[in-house]
Amino acid sequence: MTFSVCHRPSPPRRARSVRLVTSSGRGRCTGHGTIVRVNVLSTGPARPLPSARRLTLVAAATLVAATACSVQSTEGAATASIGGGATAQVTAPEGLEEFYTQSVAWESCAEYGLDGPILDRNGADCGYVTVPLDYDAPDGATAQIAVSRLAARDDRIGALLVNPGGPGGSGLSTALAAAGTDLADRFDIVGFDPRGIGSSTPAVRCLTAGEIDAERALDDGDRSPAGIEEAEKRNREYAQSCAERTGTEVLAHVGTADVVRDMDVIRAVLGDDGFNYLGYSYGTRLGTVYAETFPDRVRAMVLDGAIDPEQDPVDEIVLQAEGFQKAFDDFAASCATRRECALGTDPDRAVARFRQLVDPLIGDPADTADPRGLSHRDAITGVQQALYSQALWGSLRSGLAELADGRGDTLLLLADLYEGRQDDGTYSNVTDAFNAVRCIDDQPITDRAVAAELDVRYRQAAPFLDDGRGTGEAPLDVCAFWPVPSAGDPHTPHVPGLAPVLVVSTTGDPATPYRAGVDLARQLGGALVTFEGTQHTVVLDGERCVDDVVTSYFIDLAVPDTDPHC
Repeated sequence: MTFSVCHRPSPPRRARSVRLVTSSGRGRCTGHGTIVRVNVLSTGPARPLPSARRLTLVAAATLVAATACSVQSTEGAATASIGGGATAQVTAPEGLEEFYTQSVAWESCAEYGLDGPILDRNGADCGYVTVPLDYDAPDGATAQIAVSRLAARDDRIGALLVNPGGPGGSGLSTALAAAGTDLADRFDIVGFDPRGIGSSTPAVRCLTAGEIDAERALDDGDRSPAGIEEAEKRNREYAQSCAERTGTEVLAHVGTADVVRDMDVIRAVLGDDGFNYLGYSYGTRLGTVYAETFPDRVRAMVLDGAIDPEQDPVDEIVLQAEGFQKAFDDFAASCATRRECALGTDPDRAVARFRQLVDPLIGDPADTADPRGLSHRDAITGVQQALYSQALWGSLRSGLAELADGRGDTLLLLADLYEGRQDDGTYSNVTDAFNAVRCIDDQPITDRAVAAELDVRYRQAAPFLDDGRGTGEAPLDVCAFWPVPSAGDPHTPHVPGLAPVLVVSTTGDPATPYRAGVDLARQLGGALVTFEGTQHTVVLDGERCVDDVVTSYFIDLAVPDTDPHC
């Protein structure tokens, strides 16, 4: 399946994206030193870079300035504490009572990862929810799920859990996603770091910061027999490193099926009978699987930037490539109206000009103030990162203009944003976690003919990502060598008794094609909200037509009779 989530020219990737919010709480990519929505892509044949990761990352001031399963169990009533002395009756599956009835020790968010200080300044609090590492062995090892909460300001309806996508990105800052809106008046807005990710423990870790830097500097586009052999050698070594540094028991339980069970524990711990949820990108997959697993517990669910559970993973990656090509074409047309556009004034020649700019980086990185330089791989990553949102087009124009002058500073900053690299040279675990989740959730491509066909189709679908070195062959990606088996397959969701859900889909979404939203709404028997635009996801981005429908739905359970076509 797909992750709302690509970036190397030849290795087909799924795009990921992380919804970031500004300190004012809105999910927009503007302002000095704000948190921005980060969207990224993942690879197929070669090791995917952190792709559909909807990481919640802080945009460096320098960057801004530079530019399905069902749970069967016997259940009983138990009492859970929801803070402030209040208690609520919750239904807990047999054997899981201690998890469903725990209380959260809410505290300052200051020490909760990169976004902790911002959460703290905006009045959120944080804590941990304990869950079984393996739900089939609840008496065994446990995991700690980091959660954040912006408490409701008025007549509280319940908690609204928000996930920004990914997989692999922290979701704590999404507690601020609705700050200042009517939703924040009526709901506790709750973010969380899914198991293995961010501030949750145990965390997935495969490579050190130095090893990631070295990996990013490599040429991963060689499609000669020797290049394919070397790529697969690196992928085997990476998978082995994940097993050694994280442990196979943890890797076997970081997939979506386990995360949705954690989400149900969070629902109960927060004192809600009904589940309220807003999921972006890969977060729509979490929502869909939750609806399949606990269809009778959903009160209200909005899924924005849909992943189609019926779709073949190869077709999905190709459709994402088409989406990014469309986003590049739109950017090139806009850029062509400006005198300083490095792609020139003729949009029809933009792809050729782009390749002239980036292809010389193969084996010859551009100079940067950072001693690493800008590799070809990082240049492509930075460009794709910027194509997720028009708010980053200014940075992309600046980056390409710099590259035309032989410098790569802005594109390197964009690539660092995608990869989760901090100013001190350390990395979040977004890439490692992304790989761990997708390799559990999706069946790996182990047929070399299928991998080769995907590489050819990907290049055809996205010419701006084709470096011209295709040979009709391609390496198997890291999931083909993963140390634990995968669990997912394309399927039609079975959701008996599910309340009406709302699916929001953007016509020009580069990472999650519009059609996927149309299909998901049909599969879940939900209502569709269409947004005309070129960006990845839109809810709480300030588009009133969309936000009014979503707000009315969450508060009043008002489902639109027809698609409002915003």
